[in-house]
Amino acid sequence: MSLNRIDPAQYEAQLADKLAALRQNFAGLALPEPEVFRSTPLHYRMRAEFRLWHHDGRIDYAMFESAEGEKKVVLIETFPALTKPICDLMPRLRDCLQESEVLRNKLFQVEFLATLSGELMVCLIYHRALDDEWTAQAQALVDRFGVNLIGRSRKQKIVLGRDWLLERFELDGRALQYQQIEGSFTQPNVGVNRQMLGWACRQVADAGGDLLELYCGNGNFTIALAPAFDRVLATEVSKSSVAAAHYNLDANRVDNVTLVRMSSDEISDALAGGREYLRMKDVALDSYRFSTLFVDPPRSGLDAATVELARGFERILYISCNPATLRDNVAALHDTHEIVAAAVFDQFPYTHHLESGLLLRRRLVAD
Repeated sequence: MSLNRIDPAQYEAQLADKLAALRQNFAGLALPEPEVFRSTPLHYRMRAEFRLWHHDGRIDYAMFESAEGEKKVVLIETFPALTKPICDLMPRLRDCLQESEVLRNKLFQVEFLATLSGELMVCLIYHRALDDEWTAQAQALVDRFGVNLIGRSRKQKIVLGRDWLLERFELDGRALQYQQIEGSFTQPNVGVNRQMLGWACRQVADAGGDLLELYCGNGNFTIALAPAFDRVLATEVSKSSVAAAHYNLDANRVDNVTLVRMSSDEISDALAGGREYLRMKDVALDSYRFSTLFVDPPRSGLDAATVELARGFERILYISCNPATLRDNVAALHDTHEIVAAAVFDQFPYTHHLESGLLLRRRLVAD
C-alpha cells in the first residue's frame, strides 16, 4: 500500500474502479448486481507490521515499495489506515525503544494488533537472543502503555501479559467474542468483517439441514452461521487456528459444531469415500444431511477435488479474497450452479484487493 493513496477524497473512486474490474472479470457468468459494503475511509485496520529501520543513530518504522524494479524504503511517521489506538501508540513506543539500547539492539520488526474492545498487543522481533535485562525493560513498556507484549527471536518467545486478545462485538443482536492469537490470521478490518458476517448469515437464514465449512480459521464465520443449521462440520488445517476456534465455540456457547483438523483435499477425499482418516474416527459422516457448503479459501482458491465436492451441494456460499480464482472456480461450476446473490466487501481500501461473496445454487435444469 502506498501512503499517498490513503486519501478519503478518493475512497469512492477507488472502490468504483474495483467494482468495474470485478464486473468485467465475471462477464459471461451472469453475476447479479453485488451489494456493496464500504469501509470507513480512515483508521480501519486492526493489525499491521513494520520493519524497524536503523539509520543515523535512530530508528523508524519502515515499509518497502517497489519503484522502477527496485525496493524503496519508506519511513513511517503516521499510518492513517490503522485504528487510532495503534496510531497513538506508535510514536510513543518508538521513542521509548529509541531511548533504550537494550530494547532497540537488533530489533528487526514490530507487529501491532488491536481490538474494538480496547485491547492491544505488540510483538517485538529481534535478530538476537533476549535476556533478563531485556525482559525487565520490556516489562516497563507493558506497565507504561498497558499492552500485552511479546518478544521473539530465533527459538525464543517471551510473553508479558497474554499472547492473545479477545475481540467482542454485536452481530444482529448477538454478543460475539473471538480469541485472536498472536501470529495467527485475524480479519484486519473488523468493521467490514461484521458486515461480511451479517451478509453471510442472511444468505443461509432459510437453509436448514447441515453445513460443511472448509477453512474455518478461528471460527469467524462458524460461530455466526451455526444457528442457521442443525449441525456444522468445520475443518481447518492450522493448529493454532483450531485451538482458537475451540475456545471461541465454547466462549460463544455454540454446541452444534464438530471441528476437525483436516485440509480441504483430505475432507474431500473422506466424503468421496476415500481412505479412512484417524481424525475422522469419531465423526459419523453418513449421518450428516448437508444442505450448504461454506468456503473461505486462501488466495489460491479451491483445488480441483474441492470443486468437484462442491458440485454435490444445493447451496455454496463462497467468500473470496481473490476475484481471479473465484471466477475460475465459479466458471468450473457454471454447468451445475448459478450465482443468485453477490456482495463485495472493501476490506482493503486504496489497494487493488477486493473481498467478494457469492451464493450459488444448483440449477434446476442444466443449461
